[in-house]
Amino acid sequence: MADTELPDAGQAYQCQPGCRPRPLDAAAIADTVGRVILRHAARIIPSTGAPAPPHLAAIHAHRVLARITIGTTPTDITLTWHATPMPLADRLDTERVQRVATARHLALNDPLRARELLHAALTGVDPATAPAHPLHAEAAILLAELQLRLGHSADAIAWATYAHHSTAHLHVPTHRRTLHALHLHAAAHRRAGHHQRAHHLYRELADQLSRVEGPYARRTLAAHATTALVLHALGHCQAARALLADTITIHQREHPGHSATARMTQYLSRIWHDCATKGHHYQDA
Repeated sequence: MADTELPDAGQAYQCQPGCRPRPLDAAAIADTVGRVILRHAARIIPSTGAPAPPHLAAIHAHRVLARITIGTTPTDITLTWHATPMPLADRLDTERVQRVATARHLALNDPLRARELLHAALTGVDPATAPAHPLHAEAAILLAELQLRLGHSADAIAWATYAHHSTAHLHVPTHRRTLHALHLHAAAHRRAGHHQRAHHLYRELADQLSRVEGPYARRTLAAHATTALVLHALGHCQAARALLADTITIHQREHPGHSATARMTQYLSRIWHDCATKGHHYQDA
């Protein structure tokens, strides 16, 4: 299942391609799984002197669970257990896991504290040279997202680049975590004004999404639309207009009534106006 957001904010999961009318609340799933682990496998959770809350217990699920199958609600869960639990992580890894989990919980309401915890979790990790690691990649994604929200594009690029390369190494290029990191990598470069690099990354994202979700899926078309905006930023007015107009036509046909069509149309109008003002009527890529 892919990471997404609930309409009223908060992390969620949605199966592909959007098979549920409403995404499942990730916090509710983590709470249910964590309570089961606390009841049946509490021995795998490192002792911190206080009972572990369910959402932190759920961080250790991969050590005892091979599969989590979700039914119609977050509490309708079937768990498939490993025959033999995975070994307990060392103390440093345990502390990193707890900091990342707490940072994820705080990210929305206390981003500065969340950033502080993520920096602590990534102590000693150089994003330019560090090897791929699932926990470090997860922390890097969260940190890059926070740095973008806080307006620190350069720091966001460093961690988004590491997250992208790390997830691509740990998974296949079309894995949901890799695609999420690739999207973040592209957005960070775009925010920093590195439009040529952003153009390359958004095209790669559109290609991968087309393979996974189909050429007419909403996320694929959104990637094409953003590519058009980057082309406009590069000064390629005619190419930007053509790509965005084609994307709008497909979006209207495949997803009638969706609000993204109106937003794309507004962007197209702005591109026409800006290019006419600058005299770029005939410039092509």
